[in-house]
Amino acid sequence: MRTFLEVKDLHVYFPIRTGFFGKITGYVKAVDGVTFEVGKGEIFALVGESGSGKSTTLKAILKLVPIYSGRIVFDGMDITNLKEKEAKWYRRRVQAVFQNPQTSLNPRMKVFNIIAEPLKLHLKLRGEELRKKVYELIKLVGLPESILNQYPVNLSGGQAQRVAIARAISINPELLLLDEPTSALDISTQAQILNLLLDLKENLNLSYILVTHDISIAIYMANYIAVMYLGKIMEKGSAEKVLPEPLHPYTKLLIASAILTKNEKTIEEPPNIFNPSTGCKFYPRCPYTIDICRKEEPPLIEIEKDRYISCWLFNK
Repeated sequence: MRTFLEVKDLHVYFPIRTGFFGKITGYVKAVDGVTFEVGKGEIFALVGESGSGKSTTLKAILKLVPIYSGRIVFDGMDITNLKEKEAKWYRRRVQAVFQNPQTSLNPRMKVFNIIAEPLKLHLKLRGEELRKKVYELIKLVGLPESILNQYPVNLSGGQAQRVAIARAISINPELLLLDEPTSALDISTQAQILNLLLDLKENLNLSYILVTHDISIAIYMANYIAVMYLGKIMEKGSAEKVLPEPLHPYTKLLIASAILTKNEKTIEEPPNIFNPSTGCKFYPRCPYTIDICRKEEPPLIEIEKDRYISCWLFNK
């Protein structure tokens, strides 16, 4: 499979400022040396709890946050330092669908205009040609034409997310970044949206990067998985290898928590992004800690073809 997007040793640090003059006294290492590749036509999932750096990684790819160091290469072109005025071609080829559609849709615009806006800006469509394209898109995402006269406030969560998806695919992108696209929806609507995304991927030849805290969604959707914790990748590999047989203690914990009922005990304490441990970031919560875990951070190593893990248990 042809590599479509490369993220190489990506670091995104946010300064911690204190005092009257806002002196920088440290950094929150939201993304701390992340490397992965996305193949053409692939669904690549970034999985982990809140604070793991998943969404910040997506924002870096979208050029919405500054990159401290590292590189992002899209279809062979380095876009790391691409200036805003030079980025129009990139914005057309890479689009995003966010967690809460009600906050990503302009509340003052009717649905027709929300979908039409990128078509006018990027494809220069006008008049009857524009109207036909908008009607085609709303049908493609399974909504009635009557919804085009509604404002976002009048839509259900599922309808609003379908509108957001229609807007994202309107200018024929090749890569969609999906940031928790169903977490704000009820269970039945989640399934409908996930199935819609799978259908669109096949029909439009799309590639996806899917961010989710819910590993069951990654199990359902992804070809390839990377598990993140405190800005680091703990384990990555093909979904058919990682999900049935997780190796990293954190991946095992995520999968175990996904199958617990709501009345059972889940993962106990969230990661602390402001005061991470020395050594392995996961060792304070790991049941298999050995001495070196407290002292040194394990590298991400390939233990078999296309299977990587960052754990001293596999790299002694």
